[in-house]
Amino acid sequence: MNGAPSSWEPEPTTINAMKRILALDGGGIRGVFTLEVLLRIEKLLHDYYARQDPAQARNFTLRDHFSFLAGTSTGAIIATCLAWGMTVEHILNLYLEHGPGMFQPLPWYRPIKKYLVAKFAAAPISEMLREIFVEADGSPATLASPQLRHGEKNNLLMVVLRNHSTGSAWPLTNNPLARFNDPAAADCNTRIPLWRLVRASTAAPTFFPPEKIQLGPAEYVFVDGSITPYSNPALIAALTAILPGYHVNWPTGPDKIRVVSVGTIAFSSELPVGDPRLWVGYFARSIPAALLQSIAWQQDYLCRCLGDCIFGAELDAEAGDLIAAHPQLAPPAGRSWFSYVRYNRTYKKQEMQRILRENPRLARIDAVDAIPHLRAIGQEYAAEHVKLEHLI
Repeated sequence: MNGAPSSWEPEPTTINAMKRILALDGGGIRGVFTLEVLLRIEKLLHDYYARQDPAQARNFTLRDHFSFLAGTSTGAIIATCLAWGMTVEHILNLYLEHGPGMFQPLPWYRPIKKYLVAKFAAAPISEMLREIFVEADGSPATLASPQLRHGEKNNLLMVVLRNHSTGSAWPLTNNPLARFNDPAAADCNTRIPLWRLVRASTAAPTFFPPEKIQLGPAEYVFVDGSITPYSNPALIAALTAILPGYHVNWPTGPDKIRVVSVGTIAFSSELPVGDPRLWVGYFARSIPAALLQSIAWQQDYLCRCLGDCIFGAELDAEAGDLIAAHPQLAPPAGRSWFSYVRYNRTYKKQEMQRILRENPRLARIDAVDAIPHLRAIGQEYAAEHVKLEHLI
C-alpha cells in the first residue's frame, strides 16, 4: 500500500484517546461498493500508520484502527471478516470469486416447497462462511473465538439479525459482559457458530431461506438483519457502546467516539409524474425496498442529530446535511455523544433514471452482473470523498 502522504495529520494524543466504530449497511452484492470505499479507508490509514511506525503498520488491518465493527446482512459478512483479521482486498476477492455463485437460481426441478421459500440456495454462502470461520483445531468458530480478540472491550463485533420466531431484532455482540453472553447459561449467544450468525444476517426473505439455530432447549428461525430498524447499524452500535445496559460504557463526546458509517448505494424510490406502474402488483414489489431505504435514512438522520456530523450527503432539501461545521443547518448545541461520518452514494431523479437505463439491475441486491459497475462507482466515490481527517 503506497501513496503520497496526506496533507492533514492529527495530534498523536487524538489517535490514542478516541474509540472508533465502523458500521456497514445491508444491501446484498452492492456490498462491493462498500468494499471499494473500505479499500480507500484502509489505504489512507495504513499509509498514516506507516509514517508513524513502518514495522507496526506492516500487517495493518482495519480492526487495528476501529475498536468496534458492526454489520447487517452483506455488512455482517464484511464486518465479521474484518474482525477475523482479513484485509479489505482479501474480502473483495471473496466477493468477486464467490458472489456470482451466491445468486444462482435454484433449478426448475427443485421441490415445490423450495419454490415457495426462496429464489436462491443457502448452500454456497453457508459453505464459504464455514470454511472461513473455523478454529485452528478445525472446530467451528463462535462469537467467543480468540481470533475475534474475544474478551477485549476495545475489539467488539456486532452482527445484526432478526429473530423471526420472536419478531425481534437481535444485534448480537461478542462482548463477554453482555447479558445474554453468560457462558453458564444454556442459551448463551457466544456458543452459536459464527458462520450461522452471519448466514442468518444475510437470509433476505424470498431470496434466501431462513437460518434455524438451536439455543438451549429452543430452536429459533432467523432472517436478514435488514428486516429490522438496523439495516444501517450505526446508531445501534453507538448506543451499544454508550448505554449502561450493554455493559461497554465508553465515555461519550465527539472527541471520544468516532462513528464511520458506510452504505451500499441509495436509489430514490420516487416515480416520475404520470408513471403507468401505479398498480397493486408494482406496489407489492416496491414497498418493501422503499421501507428499508426509509429506515436506513432515518438511522442516518438520528446519528447526525445525536452526534457531531463531520461528513455526509444532504439528507433532504429542508434539513440539509446537518454537518456541525455548517452552523446555519446543524442541530442546536447540546448533547453530542459522538462524532459521525456517513459515506454513501445517493442517486436521485434524472441521475437515477439514467444510471438504471445503463444497468437496470444495479439497484437489486442480486445484481452480480453489475459488479464491475458497482466497483467503478465505489472507486470514484471513495477517491472524491474519503479523507484521512474523517477517520481519526
